[in-house]
Amino acid sequence: MLATFRDRLGVVIERSGLNQSKFAAATGVDRSTLSQLLSPSNRRLPRVETMTRVADAHQVSIDWLLGLTHGGPMQAEMMEEQTSFAMNALAPNDERLIEWFGEAAGYKVRYVPQTLPDLLKTEAVIRHELDDSVASRPEQKMETAAVRLDSIRTAGSDLECCSSLQSLQSFARGEGVWRTFPIAHRRDQLRQIAELADELYPMFRWFLFDGLQRYAVPITIFGPQRAALYLGQMYLVLTSADHVRTLSNHFDDLIRGAVVQPPDVAQLARDLLAEL
Repeated sequence: MLATFRDRLGVVIERSGLNQSKFAAATGVDRSTLSQLLSPSNRRLPRVETMTRVADAHQVSIDWLLGLTHGGPMQAEMMEEQTSFAMNALAPNDERLIEWFGEAAGYKVRYVPQTLPDLLKTEAVIRHELDDSVASRPEQKMETAAVRLDSIRTAGSDLECCSSLQSLQSFARGEGVWRTFPIAHRRDQLRQIAELADELYPMFRWFLFDGLQRYAVPITIFGPQRAALYLGQMYLVLTSADHVRTLSNHFDDLIRGAVVQPPDVAQLARDLLAEL
């Protein structure tokens, strides 16, 4: 229990972004006491008052600090979409998402897109989605998509994607939000999906489930570390290990229900293209 407390106290300090002196001052713990608690030679748990100060100040439970639960610190936060008006600059939320992709290196990143997977989108699709957006500029999303695509190509990232078969069919037919999107642009997008689905497999795997059988909100799961649910102009970010695990299990169910497997997505795109 002592070793677990020391490790988890270290996690809380690291996630706070503060050095030990500033963490101690912000938490109301004596600096020398904090150093002693972090020392491998320490053989005593802190007083309840000290654990309470850490727990209250940094959104964790005493049970978690002692290893009695596995929920994790900073269990949820809201992250609003913000527009950057600097040329060639990413929006702050996009910078954080890309940073989380980097932190998840070596783990599987799992993704349910709002429409089509970002890294497969053409510029015309991104502009259609965002030209009238109050939260994001198309250029920012293009840059984010380019970074994700480059990461797959150069770093060999492991990215799984799940969405409904009907969402891709509706895009190809120009239904719903795609009703005013020109057929020539839809053809270009289907060609790009076919080319990239072939090129990026197996690093990028896109599963299509039957939307009449299953439903999923837009979400990205960054390995075991965090999950970001897109709520529309904002993200709900979960870092509780239990929450991330539950959402990963939900993603597993989407994969089990897939009616189109990743190796077949490119041909599906070509078949939809031939129907236009």
